[in-house]
Amino acid sequence: MLGTVAFRLHGVWIWCGLKPPGMLMELYQGDPIKDLRWSRFLENYPKACVFHTATWLKALRSTYGYKPVFFTTSPATQELKNALLFCEIQSSITGHRLVSLPFSDHCEPLCDSTEEVNFLLRNLKVELKRRHWNYLELRPLNNGWSGLFGDIGFLPEATYFSHIVDLQPELGAIFSSLDKDSVQRRIHRAQRAQLNEKCGRSDVLLRDFYALFVLTRARHKIPPMPFNWFLNLVDSLEDAIEIRLAYRNEIPISGILTLRSKDNVIYKYGCSNLKYNKYGATPWLLWRAIEAAKSRGAKTFDLGRTGQDDAGLLAFKNHWVPQPTPLVYWKFPPQPFRDSVGGWKLKAAKRVFSYMPNSLLKMTGKLIYRHIG
Repeated sequence: MLGTVAFRLHGVWIWCGLKPPGMLMELYQGDPIKDLRWSRFLENYPKACVFHTATWLKALRSTYGYKPVFFTTSPATQELKNALLFCEIQSSITGHRLVSLPFSDHCEPLCDSTEEVNFLLRNLKVELKRRHWNYLELRPLNNGWSGLFGDIGFLPEATYFSHIVDLQPELGAIFSSLDKDSVQRRIHRAQRAQLNEKCGRSDVLLRDFYALFVLTRARHKIPPMPFNWFLNLVDSLEDAIEIRLAYRNEIPISGILTLRSKDNVIYKYGCSNLKYNKYGATPWLLWRAIEAAKSRGAKTFDLGRTGQDDAGLLAFKNHWVPQPTPLVYWKFPPQPFRDSVGGWKLKAAKRVFSYMPNSLLKMTGKLIYRHIG
């Protein structure tokens, strides 16, 4: 077998020994917001989701100042045939890094072969020192890449769970598959309570949603993401984003925010007032969102990522999808002891956050989130 040799040509690294002579690849980069090829590529690529879109990336850039960038083997004169998408994060506190993608549950490599991903990642590893990146982070949805990532020096950074509801069966069959006690009965309870649902992306809905979001984050001892993040999402994604709120006697008691692209809907954020938990508003809103997604032709409803240590949320989602799939994030260079240190720091931070009033928690969120994407 031929060895692998690297040399630089026209400012990019070329790796030999991976393909026969005359079939060498080159590394190119582009801006997915400015490059007109990007939207055409996503439209024709079945694995692309809302997190790949220029609209999502615009919201990330507007809120946190991240620089979106894609790497490909396709030159600027040709249509894109593959890509790895990242955001470049520069922080004086947490360092300079390339993440695919911050504040996104997952970001699948848009490549048809392991050879393409292998080439792109090996080149990015070479660029790591030259561009002063501290590390590269990957968040693939498909676990099929894990063998390749391990072979080229990436290690698992964190493991979550992904719960995806299949919307292709009949609606009645989907409902029957849900846990009877924890989901079906709570949905029926909400229906009997005659809760009022409001849906859309108006300023009033957004502000009611954010008030509940701040309340929920305070309950979990975590600063809320800044209000501007949600404003920018609504402005950028337009009809691809939907807010659903449940009201009882004109009081907002629960809310969810979903994102849509192609035939997939993603449940991204949820919040509630614990005092009204007995009405089952959150399962009801999720079911209403599932009904709407199916009626619009969606094939899957993604319940979002869930941490292994979030026992309550994991149990809640397991009642919708009993057999979730692992969602593994990968990092190079690896730091195998980061999780234990990070866990200790998080616990210490939560103790501090628990003493903060909501106004101070919101201010803290404005300051810290751009550094931790």
